[in-house]
Amino acid sequence: MTTRGKRGAGGGVDFQIEGKAATRAIVLHVDRRDRNAPPSSDRAVEARLEEAVGLALAIDLEVEEAIIAPVTAPKPATLLGSGKVEEIAERVKATEAELVVVNAQLSPIQQRNLEKDWGAKVLDRTGLILEIFGRRASTREGTLQVELAHLQYQKSRLVRSWTHLERQRGGFGFLGGPGESQLEADRRLIQERISRIERQLESVVKTRALHRKGRARVPYPVVALVGYTNAGKSTLFNRLSGAEVFAKDLLFATLDPTMRVIALPHGRKIILSDTVGFISDLPTSLIAAFRATLEEVLSADVILHVRDIAHEDSEAQAEDVNRVLEELGIDELRRAQIIEVWNKLDLLPPEERAAREAQALRRPGTVLVSAVTGEGLGPLLELIEGRLGAEDTIYEVMLDPEDGQGQAWLHDRGEVLSRRNFEDGRILMKVRLTADKAGQAQARFGTAMKLLGQKKVAAE
Repeated sequence: MTTRGKRGAGGGVDFQIEGKAATRAIVLHVDRRDRNAPPSSDRAVEARLEEAVGLALAIDLEVEEAIIAPVTAPKPATLLGSGKVEEIAERVKATEAELVVVNAQLSPIQQRNLEKDWGAKVLDRTGLILEIFGRRASTREGTLQVELAHLQYQKSRLVRSWTHLERQRGGFGFLGGPGESQLEADRRLIQERISRIERQLESVVKTRALHRKGRARVPYPVVALVGYTNAGKSTLFNRLSGAEVFAKDLLFATLDPTMRVIALPHGRKIILSDTVGFISDLPTSLIAAFRATLEEVLSADVILHVRDIAHEDSEAQAEDVNRVLEELGIDELRRAQIIEVWNKLDLLPPEERAAREAQALRRPGTVLVSAVTGEGLGPLLELIEGRLGAEDTIYEVMLDPEDGQGQAWLHDRGEVLSRRNFEDGRILMKVRLTADKAGQAQARFGTAMKLLGQKKVAAE
């Protein structure tokens, strides 16, 4: 295993490369300056190049050079101008690169033409993100979603070529009828696989919906972590839950939601859910394909928006996340559920740290933390408690020996804190109930139910 440092030509980005026999690649960030430029085009170009390099390293590529290519007038055939195409061809030859990662969306024709001009495989931004998703997916649904998105992308990449047209199925040249071209056969086979995966996904989604319905009966509020990729969500999740989630310093370290039950300072239990990181200019088709991995956010009681506050583009990254949340249906009415967690406090110099602390004080629902050192986690947990409600109501319920259904009812709809068995067979259960469940319990148990008190929780 070797580790080397390189500096990107024309980009000035420092990064490290690990791997013994990794594919040599050139990362090319296309800095579009035309009217069809992506939303992220107004942020620091160096940071966008660095992000592109991070994406490449996430699939273990050996990045030989990182280059910025300004584009003011995109060419339909190659996106880039002829001079830049020739320049990259020379760099490919000089570095013996096998792959060029183009940090932009390429049409199938553009991708094919660039591969021909450069004599190397070309991967655009969508293809690169799909490769990362493919490596990170671990659950059945995540794997199917990745395969579906990959097949849809592959289908769009099928372009007509002489090689395909010369291969016929079902005929013998011009004497055997029209037959089926290789291109048509490829499209048909891909569509068949897409249809099969969509059917499998329907079944998996139904199963997950049942699991979610089951969790809804458990009175543990769901707290979902969202944020820009590499903001430190998985590290924060590990720190809060003690779980070991894949938290390597790579983009998209988590693809499938991971859940753990944890206790807040006053004893209330919550379900903590880690989700896939967002990223700028994520193609709409991928957002749709991976929407299922974000459904936990829609049903969450509290949303923790984790931000890398030490990143130079932290504000722009936050805008990306908020935009996706709006697309998912998190409207203004639910904004009160969101807590902004300004992470990586330990990386800030003293002056900037003081400024951020003062800024956070002026923004209700904001807390500064370091997931690495643990600083600020106490105030974060208290803020979560405050968002979940200022009061916790605890009751005692005396059950007859034969009332097994009553026990099940309390376990399904309340948080059972303790249980005491008497010699005559009766059972005394101490349970925490939400306001709506307390009303249902009163109707179910009547005088057997006794209010013990309400625990005040630190509000915002």
